[in-house]
Amino acid sequence: MSDMSMIEAIRDAMDVCMGRDENVVVFGEDVGYFGGVFRCTADLQEKYSSQRVFDSPINESGIVGVGVGMAAYGLRPCVEVQFADYIYPAYDQIVSEAARLRSRSAGDFTAPITIRTPCGGGIFGGQTHSQSPESLFTHVAGLKTLMPSNPYDAKGMLIAAIEDNDPVVFFEPKRLYNGPFDGHHDRPAQSWKGHPLGAVPEGHYTVPLGKARIAREGAAVSVITYGTMVYVATQAAEEMGIDAEVIDLRSLNPLDMDTIRDSVQKTGRCLVLHEATLTSGFGAELSAKIQEHCFYHLEVPIKRVAGWDTPYPHAQEWHYFPSPKRVGLALQSLVEETV
Repeated sequence: MSDMSMIEAIRDAMDVCMGRDENVVVFGEDVGYFGGVFRCTADLQEKYSSQRVFDSPINESGIVGVGVGMAAYGLRPCVEVQFADYIYPAYDQIVSEAARLRSRSAGDFTAPITIRTPCGGGIFGGQTHSQSPESLFTHVAGLKTLMPSNPYDAKGMLIAAIEDNDPVVFFEPKRLYNGPFDGHHDRPAQSWKGHPLGAVPEGHYTVPLGKARIAREGAAVSVITYGTMVYVATQAAEEMGIDAEVIDLRSLNPLDMDTIRDSVQKTGRCLVLHEATLTSGFGAELSAKIQEHCFYHLEVPIKRVAGWDTPYPHAQEWHYFPSPKRVGLALQSLVEETV
């Protein structure tokens, strides 16, 4: 085991995969000589050559389109879209080509491409470096959508994604790159060094895709969340003294309904939490599924806490994020509510 940040764990995952399989290639904007804007690919070009780790033009549609072609003909590209906000020009390639290739070719071709991209706010990046567009991809059949919340999961899930024979969009919450956030400040509460989830096994291992993690056990209310909000939910529960169970989804599609169902049936109360905008966010789908699967176990209606329905507010981003206070008040309301 080694202490790793999420950046180091992501880099280690690519290193492991490239060492095991010469068909794995890494490319994107600035990922080669420079090692990526967040340094996730640092030193990989020196180790594996510029034939396998290389820079691309500033053209996200081209990055993904070339990656899909590579994948169809036997390579396993792991491409980086520098910020999730830049993924929109590549959306047609992801949806119309990568996600549909297996079915439209009747299984003759697959698209084992992994698309890494940093998401979410908290670095004062403004409107074009801070968005959370994950719900746009969970809608797409044939596409897996993942978001780890810690170094251990990040490495194991990324290895599983690269080895998967279908396309994967791998969202990386940039606020968690260097440590778990405390929810109140623009810096990590602590580094991953010494944190249980910062202890990452050396070498090859995988975290199963489609399996959630119980981040905090509890019996009074279930919080269904993912990414940075796992730590906001945990902090809110502890600050309010509420016996909340926090479920870290890890995988948004495929979704682990069994773990969600077990938790909600146990607690009878449910809060759905995410950083993205409330309307049509992934929480809407979660709420619908929980209603369908757990209706007779719910003691009160499901609540949602999310970002506001506004364009991303650069100067007020810490008012936009669901805070421990806002989440804590929602938890308290759920626990006290009766029908």
